[in-house]
Amino acid sequence: MISLRLLVPPLLIVTALVTGCTADKPSVTVVQPGKPGESGQAVPLDEIQQPDTGYTDADVRFMQGMIRHHAQALEMTGLVAGRTESTSLPRFAKRIEISQRDEMDLMVRWLRDRLEQVPNVDSGHGHGGGRLMPGMLTEAQLAELRGAKGEQFDRLFYRYMIQHHTGALQMVERLYAEKGGLEPEINQFATHVDSDQRIEIARMQQLLTDL
Repeated sequence: MISLRLLVPPLLIVTALVTGCTADKPSVTVVQPGKPGESGQAVPLDEIQQPDTGYTDADVRFMQGMIRHHAQALEMTGLVAGRTESTSLPRFAKRIEISQRDEMDLMVRWLRDRLEQVPNVDSGHGHGGGRLMPGMLTEAQLAELRGAKGEQFDRLFYRYMIQHHTGALQMVERLYAEKGGLEPEINQFATHVDSDQRIEIARMQQLLTDL
């Protein structure tokens, strides 16, 4: 079981620096963490505004879409056995499978706790008949992956999973662009997805190069 790493929620004060004390009142600066891919910045304490941390429609769309997104990744990892001849790909695919199943459980619980609809991913290749999320494979790409064997399969798997993971990063970016991600649990999860997918993309790029 892979647990989510403890990540910093928005506006959490990482450090406070007294920057010029006076006899009346010290001037305090805090480091405000940025969104995924952005660096933090020093902000005067009295200028920080506490956001509304209730969840939004953008948060619900993100969780519903990411469940469908993860479901297709599990479909892809399910094709590895019997098609690859390498020893590294099955181990890597298993890592993806375990982490994404855990994350799907978290997303389902989050939606149910808020009485929001949980998408059905039991059919339709993980997208429940709806539109494809960013980075998801088309039916033609899935058919190509199913029909491949050996090194050809390995190359296609890495290439298509990089495409898939890149789409997940785009979904995180869109979440924040739509003013979502303010609820601490959503921010924690989205930041985890962003960092984890980037690490796995870098690993797959190396494995693809090694082929």
